[in-house]
Amino acid sequence: MSVNAKVSLSVLMPVYNEVYTVTECLRRILKVRSNFISEMEIIVVDDGSTDGTTELLRQFIKDYPQISLIEHKTNRGKGQAVRTAIEKADKQITIIQDADLEYSPRDYEKLMIPFIRENADAVFGSRFLVGDYCRLLYFKHALVNRFLSFLAGLITDINFSDIETCYKAVRTRLLKSIPLRSKGFNIEPELTVKLVKRKAVIFEVPISYAGRTKEEGKKIRWKDGLGALYSLIKYGLSNDIYPKNAYGAYILNSMGHAPKFSQWMANIIRPYIGNNVLEIGAGMGNLTTHLLPRSQYVVSDINVYYLDYLKNYCLSKPYLKVETIDLNKEDDFVPHHNQFDTLICVNVLEHVEDDLTGLKNIYSALKPGGRAVILVPNGQWLFSSLDKVLGHFRRYSDGQLVEVMEKAGFHIEKLITSFNRFGVPAWFLNGKILHRKDLSSFQIKILNMFYWLFRLINHILPWHGLSTIVIGRK
Repeated sequence: MSVNAKVSLSVLMPVYNEVYTVTECLRRILKVRSNFISEMEIIVVDDGSTDGTTELLRQFIKDYPQISLIEHKTNRGKGQAVRTAIEKADKQITIIQDADLEYSPRDYEKLMIPFIRENADAVFGSRFLVGDYCRLLYFKHALVNRFLSFLAGLITDINFSDIETCYKAVRTRLLKSIPLRSKGFNIEPELTVKLVKRKAVIFEVPISYAGRTKEEGKKIRWKDGLGALYSLIKYGLSNDIYPKNAYGAYILNSMGHAPKFSQWMANIIRPYIGNNVLEIGAGMGNLTTHLLPRSQYVVSDINVYYLDYLKNYCLSKPYLKVETIDLNKEDDFVPHHNQFDTLICVNVLEHVEDDLTGLKNIYSALKPGGRAVILVPNGQWLFSSLDKVLGHFRRYSDGQLVEVMEKAGFHIEKLITSFNRFGVPAWFLNGKILHRKDLSSFQIKILNMFYWLFRLINHILPWHGLSTIVIGRK
């Protein structure tokens, strides 16, 4: 993004019993003038206030069309108020703003800079980095915050200095795609952990802070610290980071925790990979990372969540590009006719109803003599609840895949039927017997931990693998 670019901003303000501060906080937000903010909306959620805050807000917003007010009839907690506001946010970046005057909207400018100059996904305003000023208050609160940030670092392997900061600015599309469950202050550690698990590019910037005392109305108590500790552990163990309808993204994310399995797949297909490559359905790059670098490597997908991640993944790799390519849309392949010496299509063909058209599109993108590396799920008898949730139209027999590839014009160079034989019993148990709709994190960790053993026994198992790999030449 250009250094002269600007972003639009949604400000989310959860409010509960802040009759003495809320209008002044809104005035300070309205006074913000920034070289990096093109437009701003303010979404206030009154969370069942009982001290006159609601009536005051109703009167105040009449003069400001950029402020919208949502009212909860009862107090449901900060997390629920934020979740309500997120649903209405529609600007590029979203930031959370408490109504208690502890945080200064003047810091919005510095919070926007990493989005514009570094293509950040999220920016945290840290009270513990060197800022313009910071009111000296409770040592025990600061100690708990530092401990929670330390624990978050152990869980996420990211060096946070302040996970409990209110100022968390996030790209709105990313924020809307993260399922948030917390109703209270636990939304702070939950959002932090889930951003890391979504592989977001996160920055911290120093901010000013004028904290309140208990007498002035500070609402955080020691029980909230215990709740944050519980949330860090809970969400650190959870894979609940994608909406359930996101192209089976939560299952693909689970497989990201088995990098050795992806490396094994890459080792099998690497001898057939050239230096000018197009990968269809790259997802979050679980396979891609094991095949780089190349002279030119284009990763593609149709899932906006994956594409956002891949664009950041490509920033330091000049040979790597990202495109939106739908396997069944001929127009997406027209700019790439006869361009690549290799096209990789792993666990994608089963997602399209017309697989012949998809293979013809693949054929068109290859140079004469180029190779298509196609991996699909094997064995229609294994079709189960897992296939349904992943959006599979079919599982293939060896002959079925070979036949449709030959119809598309390919000469079959290699047929590999032994890949992932040890995965067949697990798929049968989870999908056919237990009718599960996701993969157990524990099972994925076992797969990664004992990959070396599974690979040793794979060749002696007497059945076909869970997947079939075909190498076709143009």
